[in-house]
Amino acid sequence: MTSQNKTYELQFIKGIGPRRAEILFKYGIKTVTDLFNYFPRKYVDRSNIVPLNKLQPEQEVTVIGRIEVAGIRKGRKPIFYIVISDDHGILEAVWFNAANYFKDLFKVGDWVSLSGKIGFYRGFQLTHPEYDRLGEKEIDNLINTGRIIAFYSENESFKRAGINSYTFRKIFDFLVSNHIQTFSEFFPPEIMDKRKFLIRPKAIKEIHIPESNETLDEAIRRFKYEDFYFLQLMFALQKAHQKEKPVGISFDKKSPRLEKLYQSLPFELTEAQKKVIKEIRKDMKDPSPMNRLLQGDVGSGKTLVALMAILIAIDNGYQAALMVPTEILADQHFINISRMLEPLNVKVSLLTGSTSQKRRSVLGRELKQSIPHLVVGTHALIQDAVKFSELGLIVIDEQHRFGVMQRSQLVEKGINADVLVMTATPIPRTLAMTAYGHLDSSVIDEMPANRKAITTVWRFDNKADKIYEFIHERLDAGEQVYIVYPLVEESEKLDLKAATEGFNFLSKNIFTKNKIALIHGRMKSDEKEKIMRAYTANEIQVLVSTTVIEVGVDVPNATVILIEHAERFGLSQLHQLRGRIGRGEAQSFCILKTPYNIGDIAQKRMRIMTETQDGFVIAEKDLELRGWGDFFGTRQHGMPEFRIANPIADREILEQARQDAFELIARDPFLRKNENTALHQMMKTQYKDKMQLITIG
Repeated sequence: MTSQNKTYELQFIKGIGPRRAEILFKYGIKTVTDLFNYFPRKYVDRSNIVPLNKLQPEQEVTVIGRIEVAGIRKGRKPIFYIVISDDHGILEAVWFNAANYFKDLFKVGDWVSLSGKIGFYRGFQLTHPEYDRLGEKEIDNLINTGRIIAFYSENESFKRAGINSYTFRKIFDFLVSNHIQTFSEFFPPEIMDKRKFLIRPKAIKEIHIPESNETLDEAIRRFKYEDFYFLQLMFALQKAHQKEKPVGISFDKKSPRLEKLYQSLPFELTEAQKKVIKEIRKDMKDPSPMNRLLQGDVGSGKTLVALMAILIAIDNGYQAALMVPTEILADQHFINISRMLEPLNVKVSLLTGSTSQKRRSVLGRELKQSIPHLVVGTHALIQDAVKFSELGLIVIDEQHRFGVMQRSQLVEKGINADVLVMTATPIPRTLAMTAYGHLDSSVIDEMPANRKAITTVWRFDNKADKIYEFIHERLDAGEQVYIVYPLVEESEKLDLKAATEGFNFLSKNIFTKNKIALIHGRMKSDEKEKIMRAYTANEIQVLVSTTVIEVGVDVPNATVILIEHAERFGLSQLHQLRGRIGRGEAQSFCILKTPYNIGDIAQKRMRIMTETQDGFVIAEKDLELRGWGDFFGTRQHGMPEFRIANPIADREILEQARQDAFELIARDPFLRKNENTALHQMMKTQYKDKMQLITIG
């Protein structure tokens, strides 16, 4: 069916029509409800618009004017400028980047709104201001009334179809007059009274066509709460009904293997490890399936705790699976775990993308006969051909590296198996409540007593000679070194080029007497494995690496990590890289190397890294600097999307929503009471798909 004869729900709305409806449909705006949920990105209050003859230096302003002059000043770098007037005065605005883009965007005679801080250069000036082009019909409204004006996000497709903020405002004027009555209140009276919310139709009207700053603030507060509330309601429902169904496995037998492992340890477990093991044992004994998140900083001993849980499952007659994100990590775990569990008569198998077809066939037969007690592997574990006979425990390491559906595919290979997901990326409480609110959480917040703090320093590029001199001292002492190169403009080719050039320079000019190797993501798995085994055996002293691969292996003799262009890394990534060292008895050193002139945020990251090694402090700071949406990287990790809420800035509202949602489900676990009927209907219609993701997540 072509777009010409396809019918869209929104095409009959005044101001939309078939072509615009098709564009909106492509961007997920398919219904009137979707349209009402397309919230403004900002507002301009007429009372805050400053006349151009009232400007002051350093003043944060929003101004409105007609473009009188527009052009490009040529020089070393072309500068685009416009001059606007409002019958009171004039003001210049300049942009130093993308001059040709702005040349096509702004035309003499257009009316614009500009926001920014007033500077001074041969007169008052705005540099790189936020801008909005205004339709001619709304100028009188803006200049002559005190109305608060909403501005909406746009894209190139919207612009080509003539959909801009002015278009949206006209559409919402019509919708509020003709369709607002279709929205009814779904919050029960108790929440409305407790939180003093605007009723839903009023809140929807105010978010798009505000009467005042006060009513706008109330509408925003309500919708932030809504964003959080339904997510927390899903978590509460999932937890309540998981506990109501005792259909999982009760690992109630004692574990002689666990006791033997515990007795054989050459060190004492930390109190945090002991506490977490008790929590996990209690969960595993309960017949309801365990769904627990285990957080612990790099080197805090999570793997040992997971191993003890695995032994409980094995001694109760079940198999276990440990899934990790990379082959190198799988190999490392397989070698270490096999060595630790061999005296306990535990059969461990390995399954990765590099496993031969012949070995896969043998493993397939063995799995059906329950021969391997534990299978360590990568994504290869979720393939259809992999079938366990009695999978009772699933452990997922660095779980945020896997998508929700990938995790669910492994979970489905067991029959209501217990699930333990682990992360060495400490998760701030706000994010834990939004991303993992359905999981019970354990935290290992204590490092082993024998772990020495890593000395972390920030050095500029002009100190390279001294850095290499120091590294030579460590190499002469028999220790090993990582040198890590960053992503360059998100390009694997450039990334590899930077690391390869660095490797060639270092091997020919700096480490001529040392065995040096390069490892990167484009190598075949067996090549990477060969290099990592040689490095682990100290046959390679200097390992140059890109960040395309996960270096997460345990080499106690590696005591120095030099991170080139450290300003290009996020805080959590820097912390993870630092965790590759400090695993032995010798003092370890992390060197952050940057150019002298780096941005303010990058400077803050460097200072934070030198000031603390607490992963949770670093995660909180990282969250503040990067924003919550980017904390875990890609959307595939199942992070919730919010229309308007922000878990960092709106933490208080988040906690209110969580408290209210869990209290309501405790009183009415099936949402059957009359006052909760509308909520029940919302969950069945608007949140059905998301509820399924929560259940398997």
